[in-house]
Amino acid sequence: MQNNDSNLLTHTHSINFPRIFGFLLFVGMMAAGYYYNLTFVQLGLEDFGTNWLGLSEISIARDMALLAIFTCFIALAFGWWMMHRGLGRQFRVKLQISFGVILTQTILTAILPVVHSESVFIAWLVLVSCALGIGVPVMFSLTIDLVPVKQRGVAAALVTASAYFAAEVLSKQWDFAAYREQLLLVLIGGCLGMGILAFLRHPWLDILAQQHQQPAFAIGRFVRTKTNPNPRSSRRVIGVIVAMFGIYFVDSLGFLRLLKVPGFMETTWQSPIFSERLFIAGVHIVGALIAGVLYSALTERQLYFWILGLFALTHLQYSLHIRATGDMGTVLAFPMLYALAVSLYTVVNFAIWADLSTPDTIPINSALGVALSAWTATFLSTGLAIYWQGQGMSLERHIQIVDSLAILLFLALLVLAFLRKPEAIT
Repeated sequence: MQNNDSNLLTHTHSINFPRIFGFLLFVGMMAAGYYYNLTFVQLGLEDFGTNWLGLSEISIARDMALLAIFTCFIALAFGWWMMHRGLGRQFRVKLQISFGVILTQTILTAILPVVHSESVFIAWLVLVSCALGIGVPVMFSLTIDLVPVKQRGVAAALVTASAYFAAEVLSKQWDFAAYREQLLLVLIGGCLGMGILAFLRHPWLDILAQQHQQPAFAIGRFVRTKTNPNPRSSRRVIGVIVAMFGIYFVDSLGFLRLLKVPGFMETTWQSPIFSERLFIAGVHIVGALIAGVLYSALTERQLYFWILGLFALTHLQYSLHIRATGDMGTVLAFPMLYALAVSLYTVVNFAIWADLSTPDTIPINSALGVALSAWTATFLSTGLAIYWQGQGMSLERHIQIVDSLAILLFLALLVLAFLRKPEAIT
């Protein structure tokens, strides 16, 4: 009996509880942040502008463009400032800034119903942009402190699975009031938790603050320290930004038009039947977990083949379905493939910027990656989708163009794969 107790005590002491806590902190914080952007910012604000303020689609597109452009500017400027001040290595400072970001988002989310004019809405969007722009380089740079290189695929998979599951299962109504009610609970809880961590003195936090100095955390998987001492300006980083831009552009351009077709949405993502929404949420989880495994085993170029191939197949199915039947309804096989593709590229987005960086370059690399690929691509595709619909472009033609873009990007990657030898991972 004493031997068993001794073995259990030894096993307990061997568990690195601070590292586990840091890993879970990263997953929870990033999942909550992505859930906020995915629901309240991307969907809720459009509903607020349309149904609360009575703005036209063109006005909403213009206002959301302001949000995207200003967010990009703030993210790039703050990421550059963080890099030159060495804040990528300052764990406690990043926690304190994160607390300020979450507190600001909580206040802005709470006061949104008092906004009654477009001019006040624009001022509100500018403040939201500041919080979002600062949050990108700060929170993404915490990857270096909290997640070992070998576990970044798993961490990104858990972030993606949690955010998409909550967005699909908990979102019964796609309007700003429902999203605001849900998010305020999350934000208030996040404020309390982050406020304690930001200013608490605890040995676990001291341990986490030193992890970025360890080889298991410091040097990203795709960094070339021998041949390229400055990975921030390498062609590999630029190539990843271009590829992710194309993926975000294809996804948003297709989904934003499908979002306007009630027949598609009411039988899938907005279905009143809970089991159908639960099925799609389950596919997101499975897709994220598969992506986490693939991310650890494949190169980024191979992952892009999978992502763009799935998007091309998905939009081809939608196009053939519309052309053959003219029916606006759909079957669960279509959103199933869509969910797999979305989960796959989201996992890559949450993991790859840290794996292209060191503690010194992670703030600017994450700002460049998320701002230039995600925000800019989404803004351009949103404006283009609204413009095409305003010009009377048919749904069939719209989806055909999106499918063609996905196939074109897939073939471009295929050509590059033959023209250039794959780089070995060091």
